[in-house]
Amino acid sequence: MTPRVRRDARGIPHLWADDVLALARLQGHQTALDQAWPMEYQRWRMQGRTAQYQGAAGLDWDRFARQVRLETTARECYLGLDADTRAWVDAYVTGVNEGMPLGLQGAQELRLLGLSSYAESPPPWEPWTPLGIFWGIHLLFGSFPSKLFNASVADRLGEDWLPLFAADGETGSGSNAWLVGGRRTATGKPLLAGDPHRTIDLPSCYQQIGLACPEFDVVGFSFPGVPGVQHFAHAGSVAWGITNAMADYQDLTLEQLERMPDGRLRARGLRGWEPVEEAVETVGVRNSTDVTVPVVVTARGPVVTGLGVPDDPKATPPTYSLRTPTQVGLDLGFAAFLPLLRSRTVDDVSAALTLWVEPVNSALVADTAGRMRHLVVGRVPQRHPDNQWLPVPAWDARHVWDPGWATARVTEVDDVMVSANDRASGGGLGVDYASPFRARRIRELIEQGPALTVDDCAAIHVDTLNGQAALMRELVEAAEVTGAGAVVRERLLDWNGHSDAESESAAVFAVWRHHLVLWLVRHPTLAALHEPTGHSSLFDAPLDVTVQVGVAWPSLARGAGARGVDVAEGVRWALESAATHVRRPGSGTPWGVEHTLEPVHPLEPLEGLPHVTASPSGDKGCVLAAGSTPGVSDDCSFGPVARYVWDLSDRSGSRWVVPFGSSAQAESAHFADQLGAWVAGRLYSVTDGSGVGGVGDVGGVSDAGEGH
Repeated sequence: MTPRVRRDARGIPHLWADDVLALARLQGHQTALDQAWPMEYQRWRMQGRTAQYQGAAGLDWDRFARQVRLETTARECYLGLDADTRAWVDAYVTGVNEGMPLGLQGAQELRLLGLSSYAESPPPWEPWTPLGIFWGIHLLFGSFPSKLFNASVADRLGEDWLPLFAADGETGSGSNAWLVGGRRTATGKPLLAGDPHRTIDLPSCYQQIGLACPEFDVVGFSFPGVPGVQHFAHAGSVAWGITNAMADYQDLTLEQLERMPDGRLRARGLRGWEPVEEAVETVGVRNSTDVTVPVVVTARGPVVTGLGVPDDPKATPPTYSLRTPTQVGLDLGFAAFLPLLRSRTVDDVSAALTLWVEPVNSALVADTAGRMRHLVVGRVPQRHPDNQWLPVPAWDARHVWDPGWATARVTEVDDVMVSANDRASGGGLGVDYASPFRARRIRELIEQGPALTVDDCAAIHVDTLNGQAALMRELVEAAEVTGAGAVVRERLLDWNGHSDAESESAAVFAVWRHHLVLWLVRHPTLAALHEPTGHSSLFDAPLDVTVQVGVAWPSLARGAGARGVDVAEGVRWALESAATHVRRPGSGTPWGVEHTLEPVHPLEPLEGLPHVTASPSGDKGCVLAAGSTPGVSDDCSFGPVARYVWDLSDRSGSRWVVPFGSSAQAESAHFADQLGAWVAGRLYSVTDGSGVGGVGDVGGVSDAGEGH
């Protein structure tokens, strides 16, 4: 039978083929038609060639990609695949190479870059390209960037400050997932729902897709450029979804390098000086001269910072190598993907996920028999706990990884399970967790009704009660302030705590928080943190003091007083500073005016890029964690990059949505035709793409505005 492609009302492809390999080839082909530009850009990143096409703006990433040996590692992992998985990946790549030349013809980005000839004849994908794309997406998703900041804090303020910058306060990441057993649902079968929160990329980072052949019939979300479905799917008789387990599985090691008289480089290790692998790679830079990149690999791993010319020549950054489970085992976990597609039961999914490597995930699984399970999957090294906080010297035995991996968590679920980047659901395998507020809030909403429905889950997705409101009230109630500052205080204490787009008081809270963060950032006690680190600008966000204080302000507000910071003074100053932005109720600016959607496009600030606009509800601290960056901007560039509700009683009742659409081509009617539903909290049927259910308009964009 000829492979079939059916597109629903939202342009989402539902694919059928006679066997697994034909289906993989069809998926690669159709994905290249829909998502050619983001796929090709991710391929450039995997190769460390973005600067070759984009110019100097891509150089920092390319330098890192070469030094971390991204493509080399992907190739080595590919060579280690079992025969079935390798044939499956090969078939997908064959389809990509068939579809990419046609798909790139509609890529506005290539036209803006002046690369129309590239679109006509793109270089073919290598068999390992999907592996490199998957790892490239997640390399900075782990814990090592936070260890760069921790090292700066420890060196300049002292290690006793580290817990104050951990995210175990009222903030933290924003992904949610929950399982509800049949005793609490209207159908008597489980419901599984979730909404991964990441940087909101334009186009969307997840692609909705249906994949069917005689062996399986699955709907779910895929990373364009990676075969199968990886994180969220409904396979008919079983469904699964994940959140980040917030585990610590990446280590930085402090290296000491020395050039010997014969020109060779060596590194200091446990038993003295050791040889290293050393090479020099050349990175092409569009409209500029080529750049040479030193590549050094020690016994601990590739050196990822401290080589070459630092951004600030006055600063000498420490030399750190990176160690990851992927490179230690030469395994990216791709062997899990086909067994996931073939899964029929909770046990099948559990078995498949024993092959998962990184990132480490908290997985929820349910099947039509009513069984439910919570898993923590992936590989966490067994080593000295000091590695979870800071880089450990290579000549110190604490950096050594013991044989085997930390034990994964497997828990049978009888009633309700919520996973929201919190310590309880993550299994305690890291140090940097989100507040338990979101998990508690979701459970509270689930328990409000005896017969939960898909619509109820859709409403939970967009709940806006802000977990930061309680701490704000505690701080503001204790503040002694008069005049205009007292007006702000009254407005804040009258706020219902919901960060709704139409709420003026939510905007007042954001202004107060902004000023409190700036006060903390400028406090003399933190002055040393503002000195240049010398690390690559690739790590600007994790090293930015304002960004990090904006995340950690609740912890700092509770604990900095013991370290000489008069937080009460900061609260008063923030109230008085916010007064200039606050008017009487009914005449101020609603939160949605300030909190505008600003998705991230990799080619910014190139003129002529596609643009969308919306005013989402939510904020840091909400279940709807459509985040801003306190102290920097109220713009929303982080939030739910997908939402889903999997109905185990009838898959056709399941629903999903992404922020924009199924096509990466700006001229397509399906480029952003899901935006209005995403903002309003509505979901689409997974079978025909029609709009079903919903929770009412929560502000920002109407259906009439979709796609613009």
